[in-house]
Amino acid sequence: MAMAAGADQDRRFTRSAMRAEMLDAETEQALAHAWRDRRDEAALHRLITAYMRLAISMASKFRRYGAPMNELIQEASLGLMKAADKFDPDRGVRFSTYAVWWIRASVQDYVMRNWSMVRTGSTSSQKALFFNLKRVQARIERDSAAAPLDGHQLRQRIAGQIGVPLADVEMMQGRLSGSDVSLDATQAPGEEGRTWVETIEDEAPQAAERVAETIDRARLRRWIDAALAGLSPRERLIVESRKLTEEVRTLESLGDELGLSKERVRQLEAGAYGKMRRWLESESGEVAALLG
Repeated sequence: MAMAAGADQDRRFTRSAMRAEMLDAETEQALAHAWRDRRDEAALHRLITAYMRLAISMASKFRRYGAPMNELIQEASLGLMKAADKFDPDRGVRFSTYAVWWIRASVQDYVMRNWSMVRTGSTSSQKALFFNLKRVQARIERDSAAAPLDGHQLRQRIAGQIGVPLADVEMMQGRLSGSDVSLDATQAPGEEGRTWVETIEDEAPQAAERVAETIDRARLRRWIDAALAGLSPRERLIVESRKLTEEVRTLESLGDELGLSKERVRQLEAGAYGKMRRWLESESGEVAALLG
């Protein structure tokens, strides 16, 4: 009976969240400023209520890990509130863009804590492995069924596809296949031994720093794309080939492609940077310095 009542309550909460107002950008910014500058709780409540549907949607994506949906929603809500508390409306991005990271991080941390506090980790590499290891491994094994890989080859493929070090793949496989040990247990016999919990260190950047860095990088990319749009096709090719690619092309190779001398390509490159710098200075002198 209690379980049925709880499920019914969850459904009512979800329906209520889905009926909440949709905020336009101006209203959202006004509410965020009111909370940040005046600690207006009514503004905070309105902002949180409007985006609770986002938290519920994100929480539902983690149901396959076996956690109760109401607890996932609760953790997602905590992430949403953290986002609202730390959001800077002057950065020029929508609150939903900022909040998604906090909501996902909060739910992921909850899932990992409840799966096993010992067997999983807290760095970004370990999180990527925890939530993608089995899926990527299954796909690699399926694709290589005609020529099965040995354990080392399989781990190398997994590391390459997820983009993490091989050592992290080996460690995570061991953790997920091992048994739990109390973090309060000592590493060596005797009461004087150091406990395992004393050895745990979170080397990941702080969440606020990571979100700010991601937002700033995306904004910088938009600025650069807008500055590139003001160049001629030839100038854009030169800039992209010289500054915006991993394999930087030489002035000679660009000259051969464009039918120009090396010196002429250099002149066009310098002129293009000048145009971009002037455009960026009109938007932000700080960003223009990145082209210096």
